[in-house]
Amino acid sequence: MPRATVTAFLSGFSRRQALRTIELPGGFAALDDAYPLSYADNQVFIDGPTDPAGLPGLVDRALAPLPHRMVTVLDEDMGEACAPYLTAAGYVHNIYVVMLHEAPVPPAAPTAAPAPLSDFRTALARRWRGFVPDAGEEVIRQLVDRRENRRRGADVVHFVTARTAAGEPAAWADVYADPAAGVAQIEDLVTAEEHLGRGHGTAVLHSALHLAADCPTRFLIADSDDWPRHWYARQGFTVIGRMHHFERV
Repeated sequence: MPRATVTAFLSGFSRRQALRTIELPGGFAALDDAYPLSYADNQVFIDGPTDPAGLPGLVDRALAPLPHRMVTVLDEDMGEACAPYLTAAGYVHNIYVVMLHEAPVPPAAPTAAPAPLSDFRTALARRWRGFVPDAGEEVIRQLVDRRENRRRGADVVHFVTARTAAGEPAAWADVYADPAAGVAQIEDLVTAEEHLGRGHGTAVLHSALHLAADCPTRFLIADSDDWPRHWYARQGFTVIGRMHHFERV
C-alpha cells in the first residue's frame, strides 16, 4: 500500500537524519543539538498508537529544555484523535496532504540538475529571510546549513537546482530516495522571489521526478490549505492521505 510505504519512509528518514533520538510510546523525538533553533530538526514524531490525552505532557518531557514544541503525527486517524488535546494545550494545528505521482514521468529539464548546497546557499538564505523577516542571522544560518544533514536520511539524496540563462540559482528542491524499497520523496520545492512565474519551479519538479523515475512510489507533502497542492495536482499528483502537524512557540 502506497500510504503505508510513505509512512515507513518518512519515519525512517527522520530517524536516520536525527543526530539522536528518544524512543517514546507510539513514536520518537528526533533531535539535533547542532541546530537547536530549527524546529523541524527538534520535534516529536508519532508513527504508531499512542495515548492522545497524554501526548502534550509526553512532548514537554521529550523536548525540554527547548523553548518550542513541535509534533508530527503521520497517521491520519491518530492525528485527528490527538488534535483536541494538543490544541487545548496551545498548539496550532495544520493538516498536510500526502500526494502520490501517478502520471508519466516527464523528461528532465535542461536547466535543472543536482547541485551542491554551496551552489544555492546564498539564494536559499535570502529566501528564508523573506519567509521569516524577524529571524536573526543565527536562525537563518541554521535553517540553511541543516539541509546538508538530510544526506543522512536516505540512501540517495539530491539537491536539484534550476538556473537562469545567466547561471543564477532560481529554484530548488530535494529528492530523497530508497531504491531498494522503491520510494522517493520530493521536498522543499522553492523558487527565488525574483524569479517567480518563469517556469523554474516546473523545471525543478520535472528533473526531480526524472531522478526518482525508478521508484514506483513517488510522493510529496503539501499544505492542505495552500495553492501549491492544486499546482501539484496539475502535475500528476493525487492526494492519498493526510498527516497532522502541531506547533507551539
